Amino acid sequence: MSFFFRSKTKSLLYVVGSATGLYAGVCIYNGNYKFYKDTLMPLVHLLDPERAHNLAVFVSQYRLLPKIVSKDPDILQVHVLDKYFPNPIGIAAGFDKDGKAIMGLKDIGFGFVEIGSVTPLPQSGNDKPRVFRLVEDRAVINRYGFNSQGHEEVLQRVKNIKCNPEAPVIVGVNLGKNKTSDNAVKDYVEGIEKFGVIADYLVINISSPNTPNLRALQNKENLETLLKAVVEAKNRLGEPKPPLLLKLAPDLNYEEKKDIAEIIKRKDCKVDGLIVCNTTVERPMLISQHKNEQGGLSGVPLKNTSTQMIKDMSRLTNGILIIGVGGVSSGKDAYEKIKAGASLIQIYSALIYDGPPLVAQIKKELADLVAKDGFNNISEAIGKDR
Repeated sequence: MSFFFRSKTKSLLYVVGSATGLYAGVCIYNGNYKFYKDTLMPLVHLLDPERAHNLAVFVSQYRLLPKIVSKDPDILQVHVLDKYFPNPIGIAAGFDKDGKAIMGLKDIGFGFVEIGSVTPLPQSGNDKPRVFRLVEDRAVINRYGFNSQGHEEVLQRVKNIKCNPEAPVIVGVNLGKNKTSDNAVKDYVEGIEKFGVIADYLVINISSPNTPNLRALQNKENLETLLKAVVEAKNRLGEPKPPLLLKLAPDLNYEEKKDIAEIIKRKDCKVDGLIVCNTTVERPMLISQHKNEQGGLSGVPLKNTSTQMIKDMSRLTNGILIIGVGGVSSGKDAYEKIKAGASLIQIYSALIYDGPPLVAQIKKELADLVAKDGFNNISEAIGKDR
């Protein structure tokens, strides 16, 4: 009797296990948003955050997830930075630091991919642990510190991608400085000279809170010196010259924002756009156990601060191109930033909680909202609430 019971139990477990595995496989293959959000991502969270991050990069690098084959709706196409973006949703810098996962990220539906921050020389970044999930707040704190494989290795990967005409993808390169460098300006100029011939746009990242004294480069005098040098470096490049963007911190006061706006209007300091914004050192009403960890906070708690800063910088610059980032986890969040003045949107932290199908979910919701408001194209909505 006991043998019969054990045999039947094993058969039942086999059937249940097979059915569960089959169901999970179908959900993964079909990009089931609810399955990823409610089941798969909580399982991934059994890994520590950095291991989970490395796993996500590995999966994207080897293109292990099904490719989205459907064409983005015309209503989401954007023409900015002298490029046609199939949709305005991109991956923010910080996920694919070394340019390993570009094609895998394109596969899941991103309209563009920003890699980095990339430093001139390889560096390991700050000590571990250096990234923390704040699950109750749907947020992340990181203090990676520009861990990078360096210009040469990343450059070769980007070249391999961009030289393949069968794999068109818009790639931005986010540039950083080495922690031990005594000449930040030189580091950024070198990045422009290296990547300017291959990147679709370049980003001067002076707003990470995890590299000592980096944010001091946002101060008026330091910023003038830096921007003069990088604009000159860009102008020395051959045609076509890549657009040059500046990534700002959310912790600037209004006077500092005004100073930056005035500086970037000058011909010798003129950039082509802003990325608003980086992570914050503020800790607004957090409840998670890791709320007091040092580093930059991203995710939902940054959403309103980021949107307000987009409005501020759009007004102060008379509508400069802005890539909006910070707390976007739905089409509604993205649309609010677009109406505040952003032309493009980036996400990152929300992927940690909702998984890759979030990209398609945001695009669907965004297209519905744009159509509901009577616009023929999303570009018509840019800055409507500014």
